[in-house]
Amino acid sequence: MTIKVGDKVPEGGFAVMGAEGPGGMTTNELFDGKKVVLFSVPGAFTPACSATHLPGYVANAEAIMAKGVDTVACVAVNDVFVMDAWGKGAGAEGKVTMLADGNCDFTKALGLELDASGFGMGTRGLRFALIVDDGVVSRSFVEESPSEVKASSAENVLSNL
Repeated sequence: MTIKVGDKVPEGGFAVMGAEGPGGMTTNELFDGKKVVLFSVPGAFTPACSATHLPGYVANAEAIMAKGVDTVACVAVNDVFVMDAWGKGAGAEGKVTMLADGNCDFTKALGLELDASGFGMGTRGLRFALIVDDGVVSRSFVEESPSEVKASSAENVLSNL
């Protein structure tokens, strides 16, 4: 079942890179009592993700936060080391929290996984963005094609805050 507006985000966790190395973050830590923009990309360092999706959120992070958002976070079915390197390379530090969903557990719990095995990428996440208020989805933007960055773009989410 795909998560929809009004649904509570499922419990789960992510790998995150901290000052001391890899660590974890629960969904409760990320969402409880906060307004969060969570966006998903099919893969770090992939063309549309690196050229448009993540850079849009890095460039618009301040404007998004000015609309009352506490955290802008990017999730991908990649490992924590890849997410950390990609975030650093994109200038995301201090702007976008990089979340690794290495086994696709959280993304599957949302019902927003993508079978990318035809491209040799296994199971990944669809391209989407969610606005989450205190753990409940208030807006959902899922792309019709994983190669498009329209509905889930930073610019579109910003205009819908």
